[in-house]
Amino acid sequence: MPRYTIERTYRLPIYQHRTYHDDSVEGACRQALDDDDWCDEKQDYETAGQTYISGIWSGENAAYKGDAIPIPANFSEVMQRKADHFDALIAVLAYAAQPMGLSRADFEQWLPRARAALAKAEAIRAGMPDP
Repeated sequence: MPRYTIERTYRLPIYQHRTYHDDSVEGACRQALDDDDWCDEKQDYETAGQTYISGIWSGENAAYKGDAIPIPANFSEVMQRKADHFDALIAVLAYAAQPMGLSRADFEQWLPRARAALAKAEAIRAGMPDP
């Protein structure tokens, strides 16, 4: 029976409370993002992200020792699946947003792509595998 080395991951939010002084909210936010001192960080275990698969290799104890096996989409991080699918949704919407006058042939070419992109988006949103 084949063996696989699986790397699983979850995201742990790290946060910090600091006071910044500025004339505007935007300025205070910029200061906070530019601040690289995390000496008083706190880990938020209560809102840790879902566990997802971040790497697969064939064999025992094989992590990073050979070519990684592609991860099936439904085992990837949901936020990454959403980000990866974003380009496909933009392409579908951009095609439909062209100046009016899509021909029947253009529409018939566009509609299946739009339906497939929306079905995938719905699956991601529901936490299901890609259709």
